[in-house]
Order: sequence, then C-alpha cells, then structure tokens
Amino acid sequence: MIVLGLTGSIGMGKSTAAKMFRETGVPVHDSDEAVHRLYAGAAAPLIEAAFPGVTRYGTVDRALLSQRVLGDAAALKTLEGIIHPLVRADADAFLARQRDAGKPLSVLDIPLLFETGGRDRVDKVVVVSASAEQQRGRVLARPGMTEEKFESILAKQVPDAEKRRLADYVVDTGSGFDVTREAIRAIIAELSGENGSNHAG
Repeated sequence: MIVLGLTGSIGMGKSTAAKMFRETGVPVHDSDEAVHRLYAGAAAPLIEAAFPGVTRYGTVDRALLSQRVLGDAAALKTLEGIIHPLVRADADAFLARQRDAGKPLSVLDIPLLFETGGRDRVDKVVVVSASAEQQRGRVLARPGMTEEKFESILAKQVPDAEKRRLADYVVDTGSGFDVTREAIRAIIAELSGENGSNHAG
C-alpha cells in the first residue's frame, strides 16, 4: 500500500483536497479530526494532569487550553509531547486497518507534516498551494481570525515555496474545484499504476 502525505500551509485548501480524495474512495486519516477525538478521550486525562482545569466533563475545553498555551513555548511543547504520539498511534492503527482491507493507497492528512518530521512516515507528499493573496483572503474570512493571528500562524509554518520544493506533487487549489479535482485524480491514477493495482479501493 502506498501512503500519501497530504499537507499545505493554512488556507491553502487541504480540507477540500482531503474531501476530494475521499470522494474517489481513497481512505483519508485526518490529524485534526483525530485531535478532536483524542481531546474527548485518551488525551483528556493526560492534558488535565499537565494543565489542571482545562477539561470540562472529561473533555478538553479548547478555549481554556488555548489560553494556557498560547504564547508560552514551554507549555506548547508539553502539549505537543502529549498529543503528537497519540495522533501518530491513531494514524498507524488507521493504516493497519487499510492494509488489512487490501487498499492500494491511503492518505495521511497532516497539517504540519514537514514541521513535525512526518516525511519519513509517508511514501509520497502532496502539497496544496495557492497564491499568497488567495491564502490571505481565505484565512482572514474565517470567524475570529485577525491579521496578527494569521501572521503568527504563518511564522510557525515552513514557507509555501519550501513546501512546494519538498513535495512530490503540488496541487493548485487557486484555479477552481475542477482543476483541483483533476489534479487529484491524476495523482491517484499515477500511484495506482505504480502500485500495479487496477482498483481504486
């Protein structure tokens, strides 16, 4: 089975691309969704132990947690030390299930793939990208987003140009859904051929 890493900077269209992979029948593991699940499950007691008072009814309250770690590098490192291994284990279990099911291709949707050293976990990397203007417009249209927040998120991410350079495939999400969908189908077709497989799962 080929494992494809899907990544891209904030506002570049990663969620849309993940949805399009799913629509073609390719299984996708979403790291953000795994975090949500873990915050309501296995991670909650560990995070509460590290940051007392941030859970409500056994679930991590993201707003309270955010207040505790925002702008505090040491606290953020502690949180990442708890959550990253759990998300990784969740992804590994997902991949094992897909292998058992005989899937030729699976996608790991990892927002910070390059930033967290995730390159070694995947066979190929797809980076979604658009122009800086499109990116800014999309992100600033999100509820509660400010220029300052946007700039601070960007500062923590590997620059788009560098991601594109490191990618095996770059998908342009700035030219409409049809172009994006076509690019994704082409990647799947190429990788299915590479796998000697004649079924898309």
